[in-house]
Amino acid sequence: MTDETHPQQLERMITGYCISQSIYAAAKLEIADQLTVGPRTAAQLAEATQTDADSLYRLLRALASVGIFAENEQGAFSLTPLAEPLRSDHPESKQACAIMNGEDQFRPWCEIIYSLQTGKPAYDKIWGKSVFEFLAEHPEQAQIFDRAMTGIHGRGNDSILDAYDLTNTRVLADVGGGNGLHLAGILQANPHLHGLLFDVPHVVERAQTQIDQAGLSDRCQLVGGDFFQSLPQGPDAILLRHIIHDWNDEQSLRILKNCHAALPDGGKLLILESVIQPGNAPFWGKFVDLIMLLVTGGRERTAKEFRLLYERAGFELTQIVPTSSDLSIVEGVKR
Repeated sequence: MTDETHPQQLERMITGYCISQSIYAAAKLEIADQLTVGPRTAAQLAEATQTDADSLYRLLRALASVGIFAENEQGAFSLTPLAEPLRSDHPESKQACAIMNGEDQFRPWCEIIYSLQTGKPAYDKIWGKSVFEFLAEHPEQAQIFDRAMTGIHGRGNDSILDAYDLTNTRVLADVGGGNGLHLAGILQANPHLHGLLFDVPHVVERAQTQIDQAGLSDRCQLVGGDFFQSLPQGPDAILLRHIIHDWNDEQSLRILKNCHAALPDGGKLLILESVIQPGNAPFWGKFVDLIMLLVTGGRERTAKEFRLLYERAGFELTQIVPTSSDLSIVEGVKR
């Protein structure tokens, strides 16, 4: 229980960006990577990161006060359990996520009133183009985005492996599958399964290395294209992981109708996303919904909204399978 008054609690929430942007700075400077060799002083870290020692000390001291890094009596800082995922080599690294959210995806929050007034993404207003157009033109940011999505979606991949039975699936298409890491994990866990990775051509090019390194080239076909236009024939199940929430209902309907055309009768559509729950209980998906409003123009959806969308696209929503993460598997069958 906290001894803070309600106004004090609210003030902490109001200034929450102070913590998030401090984490961004530490991630950008790769402080956690510097500390893998052991404790180091702010002066040592400043020399390695080409920053001002006093200013860097003030940043690290503030982060240590919330459990990210720890300062010893000699003034040296070390990693803590909360700081470990800021390492670039951590299996669930959040370093790229911190950088992405601290840079081009932070600024739209300064224009939230614009999105609330217009229903349009503030990202487009700020950068003059959509987030996907921006990434296509900025390879360095695209690589950060890929790494961030890997960190964000890691739990989702484990969730689908644990919660959904793919025994009777012959070919699974991961539409919008990004760098291929998650499809590779599914294929490795299901030796009978063949995969089809579909994404825009420049993303598929980056995914080839991942599939090759996983030794799955003979079981996974990579296809570049535009899911607003068409999808390749052949899969008996299509997975859309954090895809539909990027788009409004009409755009999503175009994608789902193309999924419908690519699947055989009885083929399955599997959407892995947050399903917004009723009531006032804490649920991070409700804030992800605001991120979608500001950055992509999309939305998270309720079970009712998914059901209506499926019906319009020619699918019957057959079940919503909860997982160990905040995500659910929304299963539909082609009518």
